[in-house]
Amino acid sequence: MSPHAFPHLFEPLTLRGKRLKNRIMSSGHDTSMPTDNRVNEQLIAYHRARAEGGVGLIVLQVAGVHDSARYTSHVLMATDDSCIDGYRQLAETCHAHGTLVLSQIFHPGREIMESADGLLTVAYSASGVPNERFRVMPRALDQAMIDEIIAGYGAAARRLYQAGIDGVEVVASHGYLPAQFLNPRVNRRTDGYNGELEQRLRFLREIIASVRAETDEHFIIGLRISADERDPEGLTEDDSLAAVQQLQSQLDYVHIVAGTSASLGGAIHIVPPMAIAPAYLAAEAATFKAGLSIPLFVTGRINQPQEAELMLQRGQADVCGMTRALICDPRMPAKTSSGHAEDIRACIACNQACIGHFHKGLPISCIQHPETGRELQFGQLQPALRRKRIMVAGGGPAGMKAAAVAAQRGHEVTLYEASAQLGGQVLLAQLLPRRSEFGGASTNLQREMELAGVRVVRNTRVDRALVEREQPDLVIIATGAEPYWPAFERGGELQVVDAWQVLRDEVPLGRSVVVVDWRCDWIGPGIAERLTRAGHQVQLAVNGTHCGENLPLYVRDQLAGELHRLGIPIIPYARLYGCDDTTVYLQHTASGEPMLLENIDTLVLCQGHQPVDTLGAELEGLVAFRRIGDCLAPRTAEEAIYEGLKVAWDI
Repeated sequence: MSPHAFPHLFEPLTLRGKRLKNRIMSSGHDTSMPTDNRVNEQLIAYHRARAEGGVGLIVLQVAGVHDSARYTSHVLMATDDSCIDGYRQLAETCHAHGTLVLSQIFHPGREIMESADGLLTVAYSASGVPNERFRVMPRALDQAMIDEIIAGYGAAARRLYQAGIDGVEVVASHGYLPAQFLNPRVNRRTDGYNGELEQRLRFLREIIASVRAETDEHFIIGLRISADERDPEGLTEDDSLAAVQQLQSQLDYVHIVAGTSASLGGAIHIVPPMAIAPAYLAAEAATFKAGLSIPLFVTGRINQPQEAELMLQRGQADVCGMTRALICDPRMPAKTSSGHAEDIRACIACNQACIGHFHKGLPISCIQHPETGRELQFGQLQPALRRKRIMVAGGGPAGMKAAAVAAQRGHEVTLYEASAQLGGQVLLAQLLPRRSEFGGASTNLQREMELAGVRVVRNTRVDRALVEREQPDLVIIATGAEPYWPAFERGGELQVVDAWQVLRDEVPLGRSVVVVDWRCDWIGPGIAERLTRAGHQVQLAVNGTHCGENLPLYVRDQLAGELHRLGIPIIPYARLYGCDDTTVYLQHTASGEPMLLENIDTLVLCQGHQPVDTLGAELEGLVAFRRIGDCLAPRTAEEAIYEGLKVAWDI
């Protein structure tokens, strides 16, 4: 696709005399990479990859402005001058590639996730109104501490300015402290910080004035705010628009997102999963754009350059945040501008290794591009010292990643797939409700193999005879897994099938169905939803404390909301025990007591997988081989693709 197809995306934009070379932004997002709350080599390498890839603007993750702003144990802090050197190195690294760099400056207020030592901290807010999601009861700020925090915003900005950062973005989004002052349902003060809109804006006005006083007229100041917090107690679109219209004379841009950290339903929009439509804030962006005289930035599931170009063309925004798109493919801007948009590795919004890692306190990555977050280890592809003939057995995610990277390093690679289609379990995953984008993982890997020069042979199962004929130097075994059927008491004629049979429509099912979900991931709930929408009466029994226990939080909560809307009963703590003609017998995993589900026609097993691993035994003593992915141990696409990268890197 020609770069001329994206005239708006690559049109420069000037802020405070500083030039954005394009309208693509990596928006502020926590990475869990900092150590000792400081910029480190890993974080610099992470942002270097995106700057080298051509992004116009990088907004760094939040920098705490006061000691009470530590909403996680690994947050960056800008509360003393020791932070300046790290920020300077980061700024210089990105500036060398023509990328502007801003930093978010931040206080969470009552939105405290966790602390370094496991003790509950004292949280502060405009008023003593509790947070629902983290169950935090905050302490109302007094005037002395308000003054301290406002001065902290200015002092943090001064340090960033001294480090050569181009500007700051004041975070008033997602229900954080400035939004807590702005929201009349949270701010119940009786002093000059509450009342009509202008009084509730006082805190933000004082922050912005403090920042400007500590920097200079060339320093960019933006504001991020939720266009709508998507919560009954949150800011509405009218609230937020009125606020930024009043503030715009003090700002260089407004950046809109959606949602709030304060509730499970609102938090989904912090990193919206694939069940939410791409570029879904376009209409709200248009409203804000029409109501403002300064540039509008927007972030919200803008995954592809085509989506961003359309929003810019329609005048709905001036800059598009494409953060996960850049996590998945740091070279997305360069590929687009050089006419190679078809080569972009598109984000599928699975949330598994980006925000999913963050919620575990781990450095973020990407299931499709495990090099992300590991730039110090995998940042520069190393050519192979000796070209080898590599045979890959299996065309699922593990095999395709191994083949692509091995070929990129200079090896002669042939991948064999037993069936007609590449993709492995991705082909099944994409059949579940609102999971069709997951199929992009296969499409992207196939394109990577094509560009790397991998030879692909379909409808061919690798066995000893084939290996003897081809005489490769190494066989990579990536033969995957198949459904696991556990041993359980089974009497009578009740129909029992597995998830794969359901997704492939291999058998007609009865009306009353029980789905037993051992893994507590998206397969069981997805099967339950699919069958409910097809007219079956479905109950979901999960062997965990709740549905989706192993899923990234925002994926889980979006899914739980959908199942609730459909009225699907969910039975937690449920272990499969047995079945007879019309009854499914479960056992409570904590009490051991029986649970009986009666008048059942079909039992669907979502009980995990077992390795398909016969090839290794055939090849013993014949050739060197390595197992990767589910044939080694059934897990997820993330581990499969990462192991594909690792084995190819080591050859």
